[in-house]
Amino acid sequence: MENRILSANEIKKILNKLADQIIREMGSNIAVIGIKRRGAILAERIKKILDKKTKRNIECGSIDITLYRDDFSAIGPGPVVSGSELMFEIDDKKIVLVDDVLYTGRTIRAAMDQIIDYGRPKMIKLFVLVDRTNCRELPIQPDYAGIKMIVGKKQIVEVRLKEIDKKEEVVVTDIK
Repeated sequence: MENRILSANEIKKILNKLADQIIREMGSNIAVIGIKRRGAILAERIKKILDKKTKRNIECGSIDITLYRDDFSAIGPGPVVSGSELMFEIDDKKIVLVDDVLYTGRTIRAAMDQIIDYGRPKMIKLFVLVDRTNCRELPIQPDYAGIKMIVGKKQIVEVRLKEIDKKEEVVVTDIK
């Protein structure tokens, strides 16, 4: 069974609202980094909104955390690694790290490890579209969350974005 949580219009409103909050709290001297795949798409969208609101060209990049995962050996043979694109200096930057869903916290831990390998940012703030509040394995919490929800362990949250999925929505689906 599938239950739609957010529509395309609601996703757009959330990104705009949270962009305002980011500017208020972090200023405009920031960079945005998205975790591939959907986090990178959301990061690009946030960057465009921030560009308009600040009248600046906010730096934006993406990272592939596959090789930084603590369960790398469990992924199986021949994992697909798409590479990272960080074409700017990380040192002393205020970073907005973007992902689609915060679940156990392990993806975010891996992303922070990778960012630190590139340099020493002034700060890292976490932006997620969906925070699954009840499934954390590590002490990681979002600074900016579109929605917070309790989702059963036998359910998954799917963020569908038009660039990948040809439709735009967030749904919760029961695992069979």
